[in-house]
Amino acid sequence: MTAPLTDTVALITGSSSGIGAATARRLAAEGAAVALVARRRDRLEELAATISGEGGTVLVVEADVTSEQQAADAVERTVADLGRLGGPRTSPTRWPTS
Repeated sequence: MTAPLTDTVALITGSSSGIGAATARRLAAEGAAVALVARRRDRLEELAATISGEGGTVLVVEADVTSEQQAADAVERTVADLGRLGGPRTSPTRWPTS
């Protein structure tokens, strides 16, 4: 059975700890390739080792996303290394109207 997020690439900011790290682990477990983005490279590397050890695809990007340039560079590197951001479109999105 294919994981639900196969062919999806997610960029997670603040992924060196807390909810960011938990989100990255969960998305990877569901089949997404994940780009881990935060300032603390050592913690990113630890998380990346865990995710790749469980069979996940992971990219570490050390960046301070309060810097517009570093945030843009993180997106560019993610697309360059993992091929894109987001996932396949399987159906059109319908937004509720009020």
